[in-house]
Amino acid sequence: MTIFSPSTTNNIANNITELIGNTDLLRINSLSELTGCEILLKCEQQNPGGSIKDRAALQLIKDAIESGQLKNGMTIVEGTAGNTGIGLALVANAYGFNMLAVMPRGQAKEKEQMIALYNAQLLLVDACPFADPKHFYHTAKRLGEQHGDYWWADQFENISNCKAHYLNTGPEIWQQTQGHIDALVSVVGTGGTIAGNSQYLSEQNPQLQTWLVDPHGSGIYHYLKTGQYQASGSSFTEGIGIMRTVENFRQAKITKAIRLPDQDLVTISREISQRDGILLGSSSALNVAGALYAAAKMGPGKTIVTFCCDLAERSYSKLYNADFLKEKQLSTDHETLAHMFKRYQAEPASAVITVR
Repeated sequence: MTIFSPSTTNNIANNITELIGNTDLLRINSLSELTGCEILLKCEQQNPGGSIKDRAALQLIKDAIESGQLKNGMTIVEGTAGNTGIGLALVANAYGFNMLAVMPRGQAKEKEQMIALYNAQLLLVDACPFADPKHFYHTAKRLGEQHGDYWWADQFENISNCKAHYLNTGPEIWQQTQGHIDALVSVVGTGGTIAGNSQYLSEQNPQLQTWLVDPHGSGIYHYLKTGQYQASGSSFTEGIGIMRTVENFRQAKITKAIRLPDQDLVTISREISQRDGILLGSSSALNVAGALYAAAKMGPGKTIVTFCCDLAERSYSKLYNADFLKEKQLSTDHETLAHMFKRYQAEPASAVITVR
């Protein structure tokens, strides 16, 4: 198996995996002008698979090849809410591996379709609690263990995930901001993104604040507050928020944590679309709402970086579906950005967890 080396001829890539990374950093003008901060969006939807998970997928596979765990003719198997499966399918297809993605039913149909388009097999299982052996994570692990010619990627525990961001995404952000960054804001799924970036950027700037944004229905916020996982409410976001501690998340250098409702990500998605022409998926909208919250609490003059996690079209069937939002009792004209910002400013300090 060949690991492709970047081309030096006329900047032409030899393989689609060479297009992963080096994404742009975009100023969100409406939020920056409202807050007096520089609120910047790392455009991870520019990756060839359409999401930030392409980075982890490439690092997972490259490291497995180099260590000898993944060999010619083997099948990559992984449990996924969608984007990691798409990224792994893309890289597997480019490198000549078979791919089997195990996904819970109920995720966006757009993600299922993309996995199939990259010639990967898709196994849908019923959505269930993590303790159930039929959970998509356990199903993928079991398949990897039962078949000698399968390699289980294990994105939650395999720290090649956060390594991708420590080696690449973090240095890109540092270079793009010319070393001027006061806060990093991120949701958490596996923890790879927030871990690798916070590690690298905190090494460069020990005063960096890393803000974790948790949706309702996840237990991370409560865990950081009390040491126990406990969910409150629910969220339609996919692939973010967990109810257990995993190895990638353990690597994160988190300083602040907040929890925001689905209504806020619906509001911010419409406001940013109308004012800036930027379309956000659900995870990205939660990130941007978190960046606005961080600006409200940190005050003007700060540089705050967050992530556009994936293509907005992958959230079309939920975030941009009027019938779905009506069913969830969510409004697209709930409040203005200015009102949202003032509300965040007025929230008590106790709403923000300081992580020590």
